[in-house]
Amino acid sequence: MKSARSRHTILLVEDNAMDIDLTLRAFNKQRFATTIHVARDGEEALSWFERWDGGECLPAVILLDLNLPRVNGLEVLQQLKTHKKFRSIPVVVLSSSREESDLKAAYDLGVSSYIEKPVNFSQFIEVAERIELYWCVLNERPY
Repeated sequence: MKSARSRHTILLVEDNAMDIDLTLRAFNKQRFATTIHVARDGEEALSWFERWDGGECLPAVILLDLNLPRVNGLEVLQQLKTHKKFRSIPVVVLSSSREESDLKAAYDLGVSSYIEKPVNFSQFIEVAERIELYWCVLNERPY
């Protein structure tokens, strides 16, 4: 099993400043050595492809909101999952949407998990801990 102290990265794709702050605070409360990069819209998320092609480490997981400006989350997911080099990156949708159509579309495009955003901070900390423990410590990645 990987060491809980090893350095991993997470790409958070989120446009809401309060949700970004909440997510960063929740992950900072954990004991794991994880770096979180933030893309504030779908276009910025897609710009990470060039960085990864340039040799920057792939993230252990992408946390993806669906309701994004410029390029929506489902389009980001589609482009990621059709890219030969990046399609194995796990994507967890972290969205306030409980729409059946969003859930179905995300899974049809290859999302690894779909989680409704918790409404209070203590629940959010619990979700963040579980995401980080599973995707950054326990999960074996092919890259």
